[in-house]
Amino acid sequence: MDIPQSNFAASLEALHGLDSYSRDSIIMELPVAVYTTDKSGILTFYNKAAAELWGRMPEIGKERWSGALRLYWPDGTAMQHDECPLATTLREEREVRDVDAIAERPDGSRIAFMPFPVLLRNKQGEIVGALNMLRDITEQRRDEAMAERLAAIVESSDDAIISKDLSGMVTTWNKAAERIFGYTAEDMIGRSITTVIPPDRLYEEPGIVERVRNGQRIDHYETVRQRKDGTRIHVSLTVSPVKNASGRVVGASKIARDITDKKESEERILMLMREVNHRVKNQYAVILSMIRETSSRTTDVVEFEQQIRERIMALARSHDLLVHATWRGATLSDLLLEQIKPFGDENRLTMTGPSMVLQPNAVQYLGIAFHELATNSAKYGVFSSETGEINVDWFVGDEGKTFYLAWTETGGPPVKLGRTRGFGKTVLERITPLSLGGEGMLEQSVNRIVWTVRAPMENIRAASV
Repeated sequence: MDIPQSNFAASLEALHGLDSYSRDSIIMELPVAVYTTDKSGILTFYNKAAAELWGRMPEIGKERWSGALRLYWPDGTAMQHDECPLATTLREEREVRDVDAIAERPDGSRIAFMPFPVLLRNKQGEIVGALNMLRDITEQRRDEAMAERLAAIVESSDDAIISKDLSGMVTTWNKAAERIFGYTAEDMIGRSITTVIPPDRLYEEPGIVERVRNGQRIDHYETVRQRKDGTRIHVSLTVSPVKNASGRVVGASKIARDITDKKESEERILMLMREVNHRVKNQYAVILSMIRETSSRTTDVVEFEQQIRERIMALARSHDLLVHATWRGATLSDLLLEQIKPFGDENRLTMTGPSMVLQPNAVQYLGIAFHELATNSAKYGVFSSETGEINVDWFVGDEGKTFYLAWTETGGPPVKLGRTRGFGKTVLERITPLSLGGEGMLEQSVNRIVWTVRAPMENIRAASV
């Protein structure tokens, strides 16, 4: 860019003893923007760097204060040319410092700069003009803004963001790291990152450091770390190398995401899947037993279908209770009421015993037994007439180790338990007691039927109770 010649040498005559040619040549080639004005602010000289910063070549001897097309304050509001630091310097006869400004070029681009105006005086000390040096700080301000944004992101992140040097010493520690690991920044900065690594995982760190030293990035490495209180947490690590201005790796930036809830959720899902698989297989076994025992007791297809349907529906009612309680179990009283509901008036049933939540296996097999008793009562006993009552009482004995239950049906018509060797008797005397690890007994007389069962409490009560 060709810069018009001027009386720049005359402007500096009071300050320097250089000849005009040398002075012009030196200032013109400086890599920093420099320009001069007379006492009234009229431009008297500018070098190549100033023209490049402004993006134009203002007319010497006509334009005042600055060669920029437009000026702005750092916040983006317009700055009048007579408000610029050089104008203030000349007007107030003081050198203005620590003021930023923005110059807009003709192409619309903007340059942030810091001015350094200096008053020019003659040999008598009189002010004859000013010299201004403009330092381009666009990149500096851009870097500062980015650093501020990054700092805000780091501090507001839900993930622990940590920096460390290659020896493993922590250099930064954000708020999320404090929350996740329990250590404050004061606790950790200057301390080894191995502080949060469990002893049985220390072997991981040398491998991570070696990969970072070679410039490699580690993505989503799942491992276990240790909080200040000693509890272990699952984390997903992303580790990136940190390089200096020459490109040499000098440290690492580590992002640690707490995935403990995710891992626990996955484990719960797997456990639930195993539990569902177990329950389904158990239900299949019960249904197959029903089919086998029922088919061996009848040759009537219609009767067989009806009995199988009723027994499967009884299983379904027990299953519904378990589903509503998310398979934690069901109370004994709820199970009784649910099973007799299709067959008779629940007001004819009296229940006596402590509140008790049954474990799923007990719900299924006791449910089958109650179904058979209620079915028999509907056909031959209390539920088939308007007289009589059913009493079900239970208690826990042997210092809490044994469960006892008795179904007693009295006062109705002469009762019987279906066929002599029907499926119901098999359920009451064998299937249900054996499935609970206990014993069952069925007694009947003309106006009375009693079923009793005894089993270990560990096979009856839900573990959470």
